[in-house]
Amino acid sequence: MPRRPRVVVPGQPIHIIQRGINREPIFFANDDYWRYLHDLALSAKDNDCAVYAYVLMTNHVHIIATPVEEMGLAGT
Repeated sequence: MPRRPRVVVPGQPIHIIQRGINREPIFFANDDYWRYLHDLALSAKDNDCAVYAYVLMTNHVHIIATPVEEMGLAGT
């Protein structure tokens, strides 16, 4: 079942959760975490989103981000 569309209000923080398929691990080595953070920083900059906090777990990620525009999180 697809998820419902995310309601995005520019300037308002959003809690984003990303999980592995069937809650399987998404990070297997320390380099995986560093690569994810690098890609997150580039994507946030390219899409004009501020990332305030994140938690990287072995099988999921939590991110608090604020987009400047309504479609700002579409690429993040």
